[in-house]
Amino acid sequence: MPVSPDSPSSAENQPPTATDHLAWQRHIPALASAIAGIRQASDAWDAVSDSYCDADGWPVDEKGYEDGKVRRDAEAWRHVEVFLDHGPEVLASVHAAACGADYVEGPISEDLRRLRGIDTALEHAGQLRREWDQIMALMDASLPGSRKLYEGRAQEERNADGWHYADELAIRGLALVRAADYLADRADPEQSSRTERARVALARSASGRRGSLPASPPPPPPTDSPVPGRSR
Repeated sequence: MPVSPDSPSSAENQPPTATDHLAWQRHIPALASAIAGIRQASDAWDAVSDSYCDADGWPVDEKGYEDGKVRRDAEAWRHVEVFLDHGPEVLASVHAAACGADYVEGPISEDLRRLRGIDTALEHAGQLRREWDQIMALMDASLPGSRKLYEGRAQEERNADGWHYADELAIRGLALVRAADYLADRADPEQSSRTERARVALARSASGRRGSLPASPPPPPPTDSPVPGRSR
């Protein structure tokens, strides 16, 4: 019987497959690089911002101050774009791979709790990008040639609005990267297979005699004794 597209069992509502998880793992370095880029833009601005202000923190060189913020916001937005391209898939995969116990205790429990709100930051940043695309399309369609006149100012406004989300993504994104990196091994069938083989080997070792393993295998059983089945 065919499955309705709206059915809970449809493919789009299923947990990510092992192949999806391996693809998700490839997004993690991009997110880590984006976090570093946002932090670098923020640190570079913090290092010089006071030089534009008086002792009370008020700008005395308003043009230099504004130009510095514009550069910071533009650099940060470039990395927000990376988050929008990679973050939603990683976030969905983390939620699919994490179990209830992961949220209560364990090495990523605190990181999983810190993820609250990152979906909102991603949605708001995505809305800014969609609005930007719409504005550019309208300019091209209704005012040919106006894009060169207004694009720069429109970019500055978008980047300034996006700075809040850039800062939020840099903070919560680090928790996302740590949780994703931890859960990726669980989702990787190769890693799971290696872990299972190690577990079986340890169990066999524990059930044998204490001390080191014999240098040579034990002699074979008599021919009239049943040969134990070998695990495949």
